[in-house]
Amino acid sequence: MVRLLGPEDRYLSTIEKQYPRVSVHVRSNEITLVGLPAEIEAVRRLIEELQSMIIDGQDLGEAQVATSARMLRADSSTSPSQLLGAPILTARGKSIRAKSIGQKQYVDAIDANTIVFGIGPAGTGKTYLAMAKAVRALQNKEVERIILTRPAVEAGERLGFLPGTLTDKIDPYLRPLYDALGEMLDPELIPKLLAAGTIEVAPLAYMRGRTLNSSFVVLDEAQNTTPEQMKMFLTRLGFGSKMVVTGDVTQIDLPAGTSGLKLVTRVLDTVDDIHFSYLTSKDVVRHSLVGRIVDAYTEYDAQRQALRQETAEARDFAARGPQRSGGPRDRLPKRSHS
Repeated sequence: MVRLLGPEDRYLSTIEKQYPRVSVHVRSNEITLVGLPAEIEAVRRLIEELQSMIIDGQDLGEAQVATSARMLRADSSTSPSQLLGAPILTARGKSIRAKSIGQKQYVDAIDANTIVFGIGPAGTGKTYLAMAKAVRALQNKEVERIILTRPAVEAGERLGFLPGTLTDKIDPYLRPLYDALGEMLDPELIPKLLAAGTIEVAPLAYMRGRTLNSSFVVLDEAQNTTPEQMKMFLTRLGFGSKMVVTGDVTQIDLPAGTSGLKLVTRVLDTVDDIHFSYLTSKDVVRHSLVGRIVDAYTEYDAQRQALRQETAEARDFAARGPQRSGGPRDRLPKRSHS
């Protein structure tokens, strides 16, 4: 019951938000539902699905509760516990699973396509799930190595001349990838795999001139690639390889110019065996506040875009003003003086 209700009864609150016309009362190990029969049945199904997830050893969160409720509303015959229950990877006593419909579709797309683009806001698990699939593929001997890369672009700061060797200067940019690896593999095994070249973590510039065969390649922070870099990276694809490209087009740190990730969605949109997965704030699996932050910024950006459009139209209208007033004018006939 404690795991079902969540810390400070947060999951219970989430259930009540999803079904506001149903009163949920908890006493000891009993849950009592009061409301319309159809809605009571919906909440009962949701609670049973959440119980199944707990029994299967899944870690519940507010996102899973809300996602399960949405899935059941869309199709009452579906089973969120089964759909979201299959683990992608089990490592260090922890099972990594898709936790939303969007994440499940993203993971399935990686299985079905050679190149997949995971595009969405922070906290949607784009890179984490891609790396889990990469580790799984390596363990199953589907590939011979994993290559993790990202562009070394400063996020607004000016870091100056970092001390140390070239590796020391680059490592801070790649630290998130190392951190994720540490959660999926034995920490003592990682240095051996890195030394043997079975796992390679490198900046995007190091990909130029290479052909990546029998590899699972993950490009992170792809919104900070230029169109030329994106083309260079995608053309590194070799035989027996998969590529996953992840990024958030709302967090571009390039000083100027077009993002390669934005452009590629238009250039390769109709190419077979390439899939674009778009994740949203509904797929955020961090603190529930992150999803609301993402929505607030999305709304703000939409308002700014609308304001810029209105300003441009007003400026264009004003520029056409002289043309409208510059034509021939009607003139009154001169009065004759008798």
